[in-house]
Amino acid sequence: MTIRVIIVDDQAMVRAGFAALLAAQADIDVVGEAPDGRQGVDVSRHTHPDVVLMDVRMPEMDGLAAARELLNPPVGVVHVPKVLMLTTFDVDDYVYEALRAGASGFLLKDAPPADLISAVRVVAAGDALLAPSVTRRLIADFARQRPSGTTRNGPALRLNGLTPRETEVLELIARGLSNQEIAGHLVLAEQTVKTHIGRVLAKLDLRDRAQAVIFAYEAGLVVPGESGPTGG
Repeated sequence: MTIRVIIVDDQAMVRAGFAALLAAQADIDVVGEAPDGRQGVDVSRHTHPDVVLMDVRMPEMDGLAAARELLNPPVGVVHVPKVLMLTTFDVDDYVYEALRAGASGFLLKDAPPADLISAVRVVAAGDALLAPSVTRRLIADFARQRPSGTTRNGPALRLNGLTPRETEVLELIARGLSNQEIAGHLVLAEQTVKTHIGRVLAKLDLRDRAQAVIFAYEAGLVVPGESGPTGG
């Protein structure tokens, strides 16, 4: 199955470079591009991509606003793509808010070409791109600025709907462990871990692992800077 991608970035050279790289892959088809968020939303609505590569800072409409429009479309719009944010270190706060809005992760613009290709495949498959340690560090930094368990949706109270095992799995997701690492830590089959994760996402009405990480920090389940199990 071919992965349909559009690239939204205000730099023509970036768009051209990413498009050439991705189009060279047998399983990826670049179906459109746009120089700003507003046009990006329009192109997405017309081309129905699987993945939108979205720059953060752009004229007309920035990537965060565009991601919100794509991920929470108006009535009548049924297509909701995966959104992968493209960023640099100086816009970290935007990244955090984009993850909260439902973006599937982010990628640094200067990442190696292989990382970009892999990121598109990971996000298209429905997974969140949270492997790099920098992602966990960014989320922890911004979660630290918010009082635990005091957001309007009451994340701390919503934890009560989870079983002890599901709560444990959520904590390990938030600490950045992969399914395989969680399975090893809890001495469970990897398929069992996937089942637990599916139940956690369903019970908490979360879209993916990215939102699960945000939720865990905001609920106070994981305290930034606190030591815990790490992946190998």
